[in-house]
Amino acid sequence: MNSETPHLSPRVVLGSILGVWLIYFVLTTIRGELSGFGLEWEMLWRRGLVGLVGIGATIVMWLVLRMFDRRSLAIKVAVAAIVAMPASLMIAQANQWIFSSIQDAVEKRIGAERGIAIRRDEAGNLLVDVPRAPIDREVDEAETLEPESVLIAPAPTAMDRWRMTFDIALGRYFLLLAWAALYIAIQARAQALAAEREGERFRSAAKAAELRSLRYQVNPHFLFNTLNSLSALVMTGKADRAEQMIQTISQFYRHSLADDSTGDVTLEDEIDLQEHYLEIEAVRFPERLRVKVDLPRELAAYKVPGMILQPLVENSVKYGVSASARPVTVSIAAREEYGRLVISVSDDGPGMPSSHSGGFGIGLANVRDRLEARFGNEATITSGPSLSGYETELRLPMVKHG
Repeated sequence: MNSETPHLSPRVVLGSILGVWLIYFVLTTIRGELSGFGLEWEMLWRRGLVGLVGIGATIVMWLVLRMFDRRSLAIKVAVAAIVAMPASLMIAQANQWIFSSIQDAVEKRIGAERGIAIRRDEAGNLLVDVPRAPIDREVDEAETLEPESVLIAPAPTAMDRWRMTFDIALGRYFLLLAWAALYIAIQARAQALAAEREGERFRSAAKAAELRSLRYQVNPHFLFNTLNSLSALVMTGKADRAEQMIQTISQFYRHSLADDSTGDVTLEDEIDLQEHYLEIEAVRFPERLRVKVDLPRELAAYKVPGMILQPLVENSVKYGVSASARPVTVSIAAREEYGRLVISVSDDGPGMPSSHSGGFGIGLANVRDRLEARFGNEATITSGPSLSGYETELRLPMVKHG
């Protein structure tokens, strides 16, 4: 067991102790009622007092056991078995002392019910007084004689007292072991939950690291493309457009780097970021690039992984706009379909080269891996030629925080 194994909270432990001794109190009270023993009020408060002693002994037992919380199950069981011995003897001794004062009342009650006189002599022997009625005397004369004392039970010896105490202790011993088993079971459950939480924390950290790594793949890829575009503008003497592109790139990165690299963003913000990117590319292709966005207002606040559309929009520019001599429209659209958020990125250009058909390029593979890391098998991506060009479609869970 590692050093991070948690202790049970005192509230839980005390609750289990009180529960066990309350059950003991209720069951012994019911047994007393069924036996018709009588003197129930006298027995009741004494039984409650014994229960309090038992609670105190069990708390002491817990204080010892908790020192072994991080040890193996076998050691915990052995410690519980050992510690329960003196604790049960202490409870049994307290039981004997608390109930000793009621012994005379019980014996007198039994005698009254049977019409006989029961008493103990100075030595502690239990006697019953019976009238003398010898055969050779008159009845009137016999009635005036002192009653004869008959020994019912001799005074208990020290061994008898210890045997009685041990008999009571044996019952309390198994009661304490029952509580110890409950304590160990509750602690095992708490440890299992703590281990599960720790495992979930590690899984979340690993998942975040994976998402961060995948997200960081996007930025260098995008930067490489934009720097190439910028270089082309400078080399062709288009300084004004190059300066405009630099300003737009600055705005794009200020926006994209402001977000948590592993977090989700609203669909509205994600599409707004892609519009910034397309503004950058519009500097390169002012006559060829057209943009169309269809975002229903009711879907704007739903969450998607940040920059999840970036590689898809880049592909449309690279394989659609750049590869075509005519105007090409890059479309970003969102809709709800059967309780899923469907986002499509399409263009009416010539489509991807045949070398990419049926497979994933670097950008598409990145999107696929990020969706799998974020949503598991709850998200899908399909990509391929459409009637007018090329289209990639994402189907995501409807996530809306807050």
